[in-house]
Amino acid sequence: MTDPKPTPSAEQPAITAFTRPTTYVVSCLPEGHDDRYTYTIAVLYRGKDQYVVHHGMRYLDANGEWDYEDEWDDDDQAESAWWSSRRFDLDTALRLAGEQAAQLSYMGRPVADVLAGEQPAAEGAQR
Repeated sequence: MTDPKPTPSAEQPAITAFTRPTTYVVSCLPEGHDDRYTYTIAVLYRGKDQYVVHHGMRYLDANGEWDYEDEWDDDDQAESAWWSSRRFDLDTALRLAGEQAAQLSYMGRPVADVLAGEQPAAEGAQR
């Protein structure tokens, strides 16, 4: 004899699951490209409908400048001010990430050259 399946009780409220995308990948290189990871920016959810634009270990600020996270030594005001200039709504974060993705460069090689299949220029060589 098998146990009967439990039936939901009218007194028990339904449980609702919530879903939120927390990471967006922004790159000018197609999926599967060998250099895609190097030339990829992440837009990361940070709570309260706020996102940061992240590349490697750097974060983009509202002026379009990349910066490394500082060590705050218990200075909560400085940390809060630093983060507030780097948090955006999703639309703004995705727009900024797209603009920056087209400008990424690694070891002197811009993403445009990678897309074109060019090899990096030798140091001191003219283009």
